Amino acid sequence: MNYKMMGKFISRILLVEAVFMTPALFISIVRDETAAVAGFLLSMMIILLLALVLMLLCSRASKGFYAREGLVCVGASWIVMSLLGCLPFFVSGEIPDFMDALFETVSGFTTTGATVLGDIESMSHGLLYWRSFTHWLGGMGVLVFVLAISSGGDSKSGFTMHLLRAESPGPKVGKLVPKMKTTAEILYAIYILLTILNIIFLLIGKMPLFDAVCTALGTAGTGGFGVKNDSIAGYSPYLQNVCTVFMLLFGVNFTCYYMLLIRQLRCVWRDEELRLYFATVLASVAVIAWNIRGLYATAEETIRHAAFQVASIVTTTGFATTDFDLWPSLSKLILLTLMLVGACAGSTGGGFKFARLLLILKSIKRSVRQVLQPNKVQVVRINNQPISERVIENTHAYLSIYVLIIVVSCILVSVDGFSVTTNISAVIACFNNIGPGFEAVGPLCNFAGFGYLSKLVLIIDMLAGRLEIFPIFILFSGAAWRRR
Repeated sequence: MNYKMMGKFISRILLVEAVFMTPALFISIVRDETAAVAGFLLSMMIILLLALVLMLLCSRASKGFYAREGLVCVGASWIVMSLLGCLPFFVSGEIPDFMDALFETVSGFTTTGATVLGDIESMSHGLLYWRSFTHWLGGMGVLVFVLAISSGGDSKSGFTMHLLRAESPGPKVGKLVPKMKTTAEILYAIYILLTILNIIFLLIGKMPLFDAVCTALGTAGTGGFGVKNDSIAGYSPYLQNVCTVFMLLFGVNFTCYYMLLIRQLRCVWRDEELRLYFATVLASVAVIAWNIRGLYATAEETIRHAAFQVASIVTTTGFATTDFDLWPSLSKLILLTLMLVGACAGSTGGGFKFARLLLILKSIKRSVRQVLQPNKVQVVRINNQPISERVIENTHAYLSIYVLIIVVSCILVSVDGFSVTTNISAVIACFNNIGPGFEAVGPLCNFAGFGYLSKLVLIIDMLAGRLEIFPIFILFSGAAWRRR
């Protein structure tokens, strides 16, 4: 295990985190938010000191870096980043309980959007901005960002590829271009451009600048932290529709946008995951709009709320314009199913991913055909490309672990005495990085009622869900820490 190389890279993560606290500190100074200023200054000093110590201790790190180091480095980086990123909330006293501050921060970085706060609007503007910015930073991945700006990636050692594979969502991660650093730069360029476009469209609808920036950061990261107690419900229909469109856009595999940039329109049109994604969204909106048609005054309002909530849930964003916990059972069941599926691989959304769902469905189809024609070789193809048996096996293994984690987590959080619906939806909402669930954790409620054990379980679920399980779970494996 190359501990020094891992420590060197984590020190860069901490430097990036401290630098990104600067705008929040500036906002707090301008608005004369004394407690928040003190919280950010002390937190930044602690983070910079730890980064300096790590840099000095790991200055002579060797370049050898393999898949094991990549997984451990990613898991450890996200834990350290969350533990230190929650300090401004805790030190300022605005979230006085450290476990609550950690829960809120992990929810931010993992783009979950689950909150323990009852009165969001009472929080200082600097901390509200930092809270929303954790979504943006965690959406594409802080390690991807560091790779984009760093010159330290050693392609021969597999340094960049192992890190990107460990942090990026999806059953299979590849390069857009030959160099991984350039791939990271392209991904973040697209990410920044879409975020800026989102802010512009929100400003056109006369949303205040601060609200527009924070909302766009939450939308881009498909996180769901808002600056209002009623989430997006208080804004105009135009602004709600803008959020709907951009949530769906950020739920698309970013490779599709790159293909559009290089004018490979046919590849985008033929992308099977993309077609399944939009077909599912359209079908869900149609069924839910029909199911809730008597709850709202006009057809426009009915379709708007249905489309917004479908987009919010399927992309695992978690914004809300209405209390969907009051919708009929059919609509809630559709939303629960969308919670499990999530967005596309290679997007900022969470969940099981449409790419894995497509792979599972094609594997089932192949199994049926093999029963009928046992001697015929059946190859699973996606976008006319054969999928290796190793990827298929990994997907089935992922599904097994995915279900097991949900079951075990539901059992553990049940000690707090909430209803089965609350417990199941809370676990699914956290593990799939969605945010709101049903009943006691519905869109108008929060997670403050859970005890320390349940919050710790949900924190682990959020991290495991965002990092696709293995980088977090390998930290608890003795084999990962043994020397070669």
